[in-house]
Amino acid sequence: MSVGHRKGSAIFSGFRALGLYSNHLPHVVRYHKRHREFYVVTAVGKCFHTYNVKKLGIVAVSNALSGDITCLAADRMLVFVAHGTIVKAFARSKEVVHTYKGHNAEVHLLQPFGDHVISVDRDNVVVIWDVQSEEEYLQLNFDKMVFAVSAIMHPSTYLNKILLGSEQGGLQLWNVKSNKLLYTFSGWGSGVTVLQQAPAVDVIAVGLASGQIVIHNIKCDESLMKFQQDWGPITAISFRTDGHPVMAAGSPVGHIGLWDLDDKKLISQMRHAHTTAIAGMTFVHGEPLLITNGADNAIRVWIFDAPGGGGRLLRSRMGHSAPPTKIQHHGQNGQQILSAGQDGTLQSFSTVHERFNKSLGRGSINKKKSKKKGLQYDTMKLPPITAFASETARQSDWDGIIACHRGYLIATTWNYQKTSMGAYKLEPERFHKDRGLNVHATAVDITSCGNFGVVALSTGHIDVYNMQSGMHRGQYGKEKAHEGPVRGVAVCGLNQLTISVGADRLIKFWKFKSKELVHTATLSSSPASMLLHRDSGMLAVSLDDFSINIMDIETRKIVRKFSGHRGQINDMAFSPDGRWLVTASMDCTIRTWDLPSGCLVDCFLLDSAAVSITMSPTGDFLVSSHVDDVGIYLWSNNTLFNLVSLRPLPSDYEPPVVTLPGTCPAQDLDSPEVDEEPSDEMIEYESPEQLGEQLVTLSLLPDSRWKNLLNLDVIKKRNKPKEPPKVPKSAPFFIPTLPGLVPRFAVSEGQNAEEQSKIVNLGVLAQKSDFYMQLEDALVSNNYSSTVRLLKEMGPSRIETELRSLAPEGGGSLDVMQSFIRMIGSILDSKRDFDLAQAYLALFLKLHLKLISEESTLMEEAAKVLGPLEETWTHMQMLFSQSLCLLGYMKSALL
Repeated sequence: MSVGHRKGSAIFSGFRALGLYSNHLPHVVRYHKRHREFYVVTAVGKCFHTYNVKKLGIVAVSNALSGDITCLAADRMLVFVAHGTIVKAFARSKEVVHTYKGHNAEVHLLQPFGDHVISVDRDNVVVIWDVQSEEEYLQLNFDKMVFAVSAIMHPSTYLNKILLGSEQGGLQLWNVKSNKLLYTFSGWGSGVTVLQQAPAVDVIAVGLASGQIVIHNIKCDESLMKFQQDWGPITAISFRTDGHPVMAAGSPVGHIGLWDLDDKKLISQMRHAHTTAIAGMTFVHGEPLLITNGADNAIRVWIFDAPGGGGRLLRSRMGHSAPPTKIQHHGQNGQQILSAGQDGTLQSFSTVHERFNKSLGRGSINKKKSKKKGLQYDTMKLPPITAFASETARQSDWDGIIACHRGYLIATTWNYQKTSMGAYKLEPERFHKDRGLNVHATAVDITSCGNFGVVALSTGHIDVYNMQSGMHRGQYGKEKAHEGPVRGVAVCGLNQLTISVGADRLIKFWKFKSKELVHTATLSSSPASMLLHRDSGMLAVSLDDFSINIMDIETRKIVRKFSGHRGQINDMAFSPDGRWLVTASMDCTIRTWDLPSGCLVDCFLLDSAAVSITMSPTGDFLVSSHVDDVGIYLWSNNTLFNLVSLRPLPSDYEPPVVTLPGTCPAQDLDSPEVDEEPSDEMIEYESPEQLGEQLVTLSLLPDSRWKNLLNLDVIKKRNKPKEPPKVPKSAPFFIPTLPGLVPRFAVSEGQNAEEQSKIVNLGVLAQKSDFYMQLEDALVSNNYSSTVRLLKEMGPSRIETELRSLAPEGGGSLDVMQSFIRMIGSILDSKRDFDLAQAYLALFLKLHLKLISEESTLMEEAAKVLGPLEETWTHMQMLFSQSLCLLGYMKSALL
């Protein structure tokens, strides 16, 4: 298969996504009767996740759709999702079983309704579908200016009836079966955002865009009570059903208000339950548990077991609320991934189970003041982390993570064990007097022993700090290490060298302890970033001209140069053995370069550019984060469990588009099936019998088939039995039987038994063998290919027997012996099976040397064979001598 038609990446295949939990769509809570357990379903991009409420463990991930989910609903058996104008029903939380097509605009509301499902699109068209037949049962059209549908619900015990809320504020009660408008509610002067059934029959809660909540009796058209929230429109409403008359209402700012329905007053506020709007909120039936989700990529379960009516956080699943800026593996087991996001937080995601996820919080200048002010009004918070380095060697004793922030001078330390920001803020004393300068930290690194941190600044300074005490331990260079901003800094694995690269196009090598400059190298272009593989000593430097230089820190020479990216190189990652360099660029490609061969061996294209990548220390996963995406994606390394053929890719190679893990391309069912080309896994190479006509080729037969032909007599003598075989004891008499289904006795005739001779008939042995007859035929046709093929299939003893029988005294003839010598000559002329020709000829001469010397015809044929045999062997001997001479020189030469 040509590499230009590869269907995906040869090395990496999508495995799963981490850190994706929720988006702006409300969740759905389902109850499984057989499991006797509640499940919560949340939409995440093009698929939805199912979690159990008991532990918030993920149970299922649905198959992906062709577009982002716009609405989500569920009944006892199916999960209904809408994407664009299409509604689909999923069974077993995974596979699509029904598809409903008919809308001309995006569907934004869904309501399961017994054997039917109701959908509402942006054109204000309400369609009732039959679930099983997928046919349209009823369609209702509304004028947007008069009644724009914004909410829908089915009042309990109201058979065949649905209640619609509008942006104009009115409500309408419809009978779906008879297609009649039963009643119109005038409304409360504000648009309806939420409709929720209360625990009491005929009573509903109406959430309005004005922040007002109305408890209304739809049977009597009477408002029972009204509540007002000052946080904006009502986004979600839920009622407790465990005996407490409490209603919870969500807001766009992330606050939750808890209202007592008996006393008609606010009993508690849950501020900052989410950092974004409360998308969905549900009290678990009969339990004091409240499930919430929001666009901040978080699901939280709150328990109400404390006096005062407020809830406390019981368990949660949360990822980044803004796209990650930098990801990196933490530790050597490859099970933890540290991720810094644009939301200012530093989090740890586990590849084993979500319960091992950790949030280290967000950076703050003063944690005590920040706690007093709260998250919403925190002016002490630090900007997002742009780069960080971690080490596990001393993380149980002191901080093991060092980070620098966007546009911020001070570098911060973090403690993985305590899951919090560390004790020190690393700032050089030279800037204490004037902090108004536009100076910020650009790169950081931590030594492999975990004792020292190195911080590089935009002014060209590089400082060393002690991680245990946070004290300044020196700087590189008398005044500055570089003239321009420092783009990267790294310390070798033995704490002998510190390597820095700056915008002045210089790579500088410093002694780590004495801070003395050892070597300086100049780059062809301004560098963008740097990465050191400590085990192999390979230093990768990405340049502004989109090329990559690989330098060996031992010889301090550039050993490889890679070019091919068409955009800024965002991040680089080495494989654990240092053989591959994986690079991600703004041209949306991820490329894998093979360092020993200096070739591009893998390349694939993504829909969005990768911002950061990291390779697992065990080599099993490549991890990537992408532009405008809060997820972290795992790609499995196919070479660990498959034979993968890696071949150099041409310079004009067009990479295939690969979708992110957890998503799949839309499949066109109408398109004709195309025969799939074989995958790029290891294709078994069938070697030809001879690579070139001038090359001497050996056979593929095992040595035991030809090496011992000259020593068969010795082997037979050695294997001769030491004593005669013992006569077995007399066996009991059995009458012989004839073969067949019906048992019959074989009675031997006495006459035949008397005539049977004990002398072997030599006429049987005198018959011509197949090999003998083929030699006779080849004497006329001069084609010995089938004869050689037959000889290859024989064992050593059979070969000796056949060669003995060629002589006249063995039943052969001189013509057949002449044909055999010609066969050896044809083998030597073809330069194939050189070892077999030598072995067969040696055995033939050993058996019939005396006869050959006496017959002139055989001597002439032997002389013809001698010429090519000596010529071939002389040429081979010269090649052997040259190789041995070169090898001896390389062994003795001083490099």
